[in-house]
Amino acid sequence: MAVITRARNQAATADYTAMDTRDQNRFDRVMELADDHPDNGEFLALMLAAASIAGLRIDYGHEIRRCACSCYCGAIFDPADPDAHVIAYGEGYNLGRHQCPLCADRHRETA
Repeated sequence: MAVITRARNQAATADYTAMDTRDQNRFDRVMELADDHPDNGEFLALMLAAASIAGLRIDYGHEIRRCACSCYCGAIFDPADPDAHVIAYGEGYNLGRHQCPLCADRHRETA
């Protein structure tokens, strides 16, 4: 009897560089609002909006980040991914600086 193992689900990601300039500007603005917004409910709503602009479907309560490494990677990803790397925590802000799993594996950065 053959046994089939399930493939690991890949986290949803998007490519910032594949978005047109208008969507990049909208995404950047929504992420800036989320970064500086003290109300958690509104922060999470802004995360949903940013994900939607990027073409990602995330559940309420989840967050996204754009890869912040020096290689200018365009990955938009879930910062809770166990393979993502925190470069710097968001001191006084909501969003820290994170590397996507691929960049963290290839060239891990420090603050």
